[in-house]
Amino acid sequence: MNKIISINDAVNMLKDGDTVMIGGFLAVGTPNKLIDAIVEKGVKDLTLICNDSGFIDKGVGKMVVNKQFKKIIASHIGTNKETGRQMMAGETEVVLVPQGTLIEQVRAGGHGLGGVLTATGIGTEVEKGKDIVTVDGKQYLLEKPLKADVALIFGNKVDKYGNIHYHGSTRNFNNMMAAAAEITIVEAVEIVEIGELDPNSVHTPGVFVNYIVDGGAL
Repeated sequence: MNKIISINDAVNMLKDGDTVMIGGFLAVGTPNKLIDAIVEKGVKDLTLICNDSGFIDKGVGKMVVNKQFKKIIASHIGTNKETGRQMMAGETEVVLVPQGTLIEQVRAGGHGLGGVLTATGIGTEVEKGKDIVTVDGKQYLLEKPLKADVALIFGNKVDKYGNIHYHGSTRNFNNMMAAAAEITIVEAVEIVEIGELDPNSVHTPGVFVNYIVDGGAL
């Protein structure tokens, strides 16, 4: 199977109302060319699962400014004042989740778990409406798995099967998100032949990747 597709074909897989995971940490390790194409397409009413909402002019923040999300699930939004404005105005629902809890929910979604137990949030606003489980006399919140229709992730070097190598902190949420969506699309800085990657340097196995777009192409 040829997994390499055009950016246009990739963004056409995202439909109004979908839930989308987008990798990145303050726009580091974010699939920026895919985001630009989605902004141009104008798909809307999306639910976003991400670490943060980027900046007004960088990362998923461009989609926030374009008002493409009805709901954002993230660990923080402080670097993008437009996200905060939309939240306060009631234009976009924003759910703030502790960062460690958020990545564990994504991991649970990708690995078929029924959820994760965490003490983070007990006794705070975070626990409202959630199940509390007692284990050995200690209370934990049951945080349910997060999954997406489409995951848009980034890779520095990707072979034609979809095996991904990330450089440094670009790995962030990308690795876990790859397993937690019905369709995973990776934007690659460089595409190489199968066998060119050192197996010890593969961070995400290609079995989790459905499609590859060439992020290094002009």
